[in-house]
Formats: sequence, structure tokens, C-alpha cells
Amino acid sequence: MKGLILSGGKGTRLRPLTYTAAKQLVPVANKPVLFYAIENLVEAGVTELGIVAGDTIDQIRAAVGDGSRFGARVTYIDQAAPLGLAHGVKIAESFLGNDRFVLFLGDNFIREGVVEFVREFAESDANATILLHKVPNPQAFGVAEIEGGRLVRVVEKPKEPKTDLAIVGIYMFDHHVFAATKAIKPSTRGELEITDAIQYLVDSGFNVQARTVTGWWIDTGKMSDMLEANRLVLETIDQRIDGLVDEGSEIDGRVQVAKGAEVINSVIRGPAVIGERARIVDSYIGPFTSIDHDCLVQQAEIEHSIVMENSRIVNIPHRIEDSLIGRHVEINHSPKKPRGYTFLLGDFSRVGID
Repeated sequence: MKGLILSGGKGTRLRPLTYTAAKQLVPVANKPVLFYAIENLVEAGVTELGIVAGDTIDQIRAAVGDGSRFGARVTYIDQAAPLGLAHGVKIAESFLGNDRFVLFLGDNFIREGVVEFVREFAESDANATILLHKVPNPQAFGVAEIEGGRLVRVVEKPKEPKTDLAIVGIYMFDHHVFAATKAIKPSTRGELEITDAIQYLVDSGFNVQARTVTGWWIDTGKMSDMLEANRLVLETIDQRIDGLVDEGSEIDGRVQVAKGAEVINSVIRGPAVIGERARIVDSYIGPFTSIDHDCLVQQAEIEHSIVMENSRIVNIPHRIEDSLIGRHVEINHSPKKPRGYTFLLGDFSRVGID
């Protein structure tokens, strides 16, 4: 089997962060969310991967490389415009050929992996398998309708959903899906919808299976999703101290301090991760926080947040929480008094805090 990862899209719900970077490269526990998708596929034995990307293809290529670091081989497929998920499949036909494949949206996060689902599909005679997850807001997703245990209908973002079964951004297909991508027409938003392709297969009598994901699945499309995914990963870590922690500091719980990082006169309560060459000085790092490499946090408090690489948070009198802070950001103290802070900051931002 092959794998196809879609890493296009403009990431509008994560702006301004995604004005300068691909949404799939936003880190969860200091690792880009895209890397989890790659690792999930490799764990399932799928090592020949195609990555479809658009404007950010150079960023994706620079981050992933040829795939060898993951035990995979990666081919890049340029999508000139974000014309829909089914369009991403359509333009990958020459890469996929007649092979069965896993389609994985690069901003989807499934903590328990996909090994069992991929194995079952590989050993079955199904033409397609879609994964479902019960959600409280199905109108925001593609929704599946099941009758007598059989998939009968999929509807993209229905105003009045008939079920709470959202379609997870992980699918398995054989080559018949290419006939579907060529037969369907663009939706009202001008895209070839993957739900229309799936419905074409159902209506044409192909064997389309559905399986329900009972573990954690998150579509990391907005800040709250990223923070939740960060929390879920941090819950699984063990303590590991490879950097410097001085005698004046306190490490409480599952905390990882990477090589070259320094923790000086500070308190870190886990689960939390501190990246390489980061410096934590006279500060408090609270649970469910990831501080990426080459950051400085000095005389500040932060928890339940993601701080991306090369950012500086200095001399902040009140705690920062529930925040996603981009690359090369500077947050420092300025004269006026603050009341409270919640941030979504893009790369190279500068914020003066009163």
C-alpha cells in the first residue's frame, strides 16, 4: 500500500500564524503535526508516501526531506490551487497507480494511530474504508449516514445532520476512486469534495466500509484544537532531563528538558517539554506547555500553551495561558498595567505588554 498526505489549504482558522507558515508544520509537543501523520503511516507499514501541497510545498519539503528520517520515501506533488480533497487525489493518480492507498489529511491528529484500520483494509476486499468519530457538532464536518450497518450516504457540512458521525480525515481507497474523482463536479465552493467521491462509489455499488474511531481524534484546524492535541501528546510523555537544571529549580512530574536547554531558578510542572537550547530563567512553566527550541522565557509564567521556535517572553507580570505563540515572536513588559492575556501570534510578531 501507498500513502497520500494532503498538506495544502490556507489554514484560515489559524491566521495570522498561517500567513507565513504551513498549518501542518505547527508543532504539537515540539513536533509538527504533519510528522505525526507520517509516523502513523510508517507504523502501519506504509512507507511509500506522496505529499500533496500548494504554496507551502517548499516549506513542507524543507521540513520532511526525502522521508528517510522517518523510514519512508517521499514524493512531492504540487497542487497549483486548493481545489478540494478529491482534486488532491485526482492529481496523484500517476503516483498511486493501481495500488491501494491511505489518504491522510496532514492536519489531522489521531493519537492511537491507524495500524489496525490499515491492516484490516489491506486484507479485505473493500474498495474503500472511511473512518468515523462521534462529535458534538457534526454540522461542521462531513457526516456519514448508516443503515443496517451499511454506509448509505455522506453529506458535507449538513445544516441538519442526521447522525453525529463525522468523517475523520483518514480514508482508504483502491484505484476505483479515480473514476469517482473524474465523474464528480465541483461543489458550490468550487472544490471537488471527497464526500462526493465517496458517495459516487456508494451509488455505483462499490464496497465502501465504515469504521468508528473510539480513541482521540482531532482536526487541528484552529487554536483550541492545537492546544488540545498538545495536551493529549504531553499526557503520554515520560520524564527525561538531558539539559541543565540548576539547584534553584524545581521539576515536578513528567517533564522533558532537551539537550542544550537550561532551566535556571525556575519551576516546571509537567507534563511539559522544553526544546533544545531553550532557556527558562526565573520563570514558571505550567502543565500542558511546550516550549520549542532556542526560546527564552525569563521572569514570566505560562501554562497550557504552545511557544514556537526562537521566541522570547521576558518580564511579563501576569500568567500567559491557553495561547499559541508563533516563531520569532517577542513579548516583553511595557509601562501600563495588564488585566489578562490570551494570544494567537504569527511568526515575527512583537507584543509589548503593559
